[in-house]
Amino acid sequence: MTTSSTGTYYAAGALAEFLPQIGRVIAVQGRELAVFRTSNGSVFAADNRTPHPKGGPLAEGIVSGTYLYDPLYDWKIDLRTGEVQAPDQGQVRMYPTKVEQGYVWVAV
Repeated sequence: MTTSSTGTYYAAGALAEFLPQIGRVIAVQGRELAVFRTSNGSVFAADNRTPHPKGGPLAEGIVSGTYLYDPLYDWKIDLRTGEVQAPDQGQVRMYPTKVEQGYVWVAV
């Protein structure tokens, strides 16, 4: 655990455990998060719940560039902001991440 101006960061795991373009579910401080590593090495963390009214997990989605395609409803979600792209509407809660010394850290 480390603290910065964006909150308290918790270790999510070794970077090597997060395969590019594949989501992974982690638990941090009682929250279930989906963590994604893009093909360029960026790491993003979000609530593991689609904003679609019927709900569902996000970790099984497909990552393309900095976009996540919802596994159940095919909504396109910007991993940088959590915003669902038109014509659909919604917002996924995103969490700050950082990579230091080969480990992924998530702030909650």
